[in-house]
Amino acid sequence: MIMASTTALNSGCNVGGAVVNRNPLFLRPPSSTLVKQSRRRSPKLRFTVRASETHADGPTKKLGLSDAECEAAVVAGTVPEAPPIPAKPAAPSGSPMVPSLPLSRRPRRNRKSPALRAAFQETTLSPANFVYPLFIHEGEDDTPIGAMPGCYRLGWRHGLLEEVSKARDVGVNSIVLFPKVPDALKSPTGDEAYNENGLVPRAIRLLKDKYPDLVIYTDVALDPYSSDGHDGIVREDGVIMNDETVHQLCKQAIAQARAGADVVSPSDMMDGRVGAIRAALDSEGFQHVSIMSYTAKYASSFYGPFRDALDSNPRFGDKKTYQMNPANYREALIETSEDEAEGADILLVKPGLPYLDIIRLLRDNSSLPIAAYQVSGEYSMIKAGGVLKMIDEERVMLESLMCLRRAGADIILTYFALQAARCLCDEKR
Repeated sequence: MIMASTTALNSGCNVGGAVVNRNPLFLRPPSSTLVKQSRRRSPKLRFTVRASETHADGPTKKLGLSDAECEAAVVAGTVPEAPPIPAKPAAPSGSPMVPSLPLSRRPRRNRKSPALRAAFQETTLSPANFVYPLFIHEGEDDTPIGAMPGCYRLGWRHGLLEEVSKARDVGVNSIVLFPKVPDALKSPTGDEAYNENGLVPRAIRLLKDKYPDLVIYTDVALDPYSSDGHDGIVREDGVIMNDETVHQLCKQAIAQARAGADVVSPSDMMDGRVGAIRAALDSEGFQHVSIMSYTAKYASSFYGPFRDALDSNPRFGDKKTYQMNPANYREALIETSEDEAEGADILLVKPGLPYLDIIRLLRDNSSLPIAAYQVSGEYSMIKAGGVLKMIDEERVMLESLMCLRRAGADIILTYFALQAARCLCDEKR
């Protein structure tokens, strides 16, 4: 049987117009024969098949040999030729000749090719990780926000629906709404915040009617509705009244839940507001509505463009009596413990990139989902750097978002949501 196979293998055939050995693998004689021949003369040039080579009539053709015939040849010592061992790449001229370092571990081995880097990548970034903050107003036209290139105050009946449609097309199905409220509707107690026919409840109902599966987050705070521009009710001596503000926030959260909000997000930083809102929602039958607490919201200078967008700058003073001191780290653990105990479903850190250590702190000390808010100042700096050609806007944008994910954020509130999602979709194509 082996003899018959050998005869068949040694018969000639025509490949690409030339007569060659019928062996499709271009089998060589046993190694002992090769050694003897190499002592007498240089080995003959062999025709070696490479996977990348093609001929005029297409890829190298199979010649119809059975598995048994191929195996018999190898057993007989007639081993198929394969491409030669690649030559070692030459070092540039002048490179020093040094002995190899005695390293048992070389981490660069796992980074040497795109395939390996992708296989061992620890953090991923997806449109599903994004929550898209959208500014809305009563007008019909979309108004550009000068300090935030690419962002607009969207008309709630038209522009809002169009922007949400664009986001959904690239996999972003979560948004958070921020209203610009007419000055005439603002008051010291922010009563417009819980008007069930106000701008935010109307927009929620419109969106849910058009996109029932859209995940809608809402902002729970009084600053867009306050004539003082603060997150709470201001006493005549300038003190922000905590418990009275929480009372208003509970009514605001109920109005948003009744309109169809999926997640209410108290950003006010009043003490005890998470527990009070949870109790208020449950008492009204909204046990299914989640709470994303702004757990570690710092009194940051990165919020400027946002406040301009909503015309919600404080009329006096600052917000340091209720927002956290940027110098503090351990204090975030106190806020985390309280919010968890009071029933928060998601914990948020704001701002994002300058506070990666706080994101990691919450990630390491809580099993709840962690959110990070890449705020307006972060967004505008990247945009400005891109316009001035000082940085590659797209690369820096994606890197900044990946860093927030790496630090421990499950979701990211970012004005880059649409732009970043489009980039990620293009990468997949």
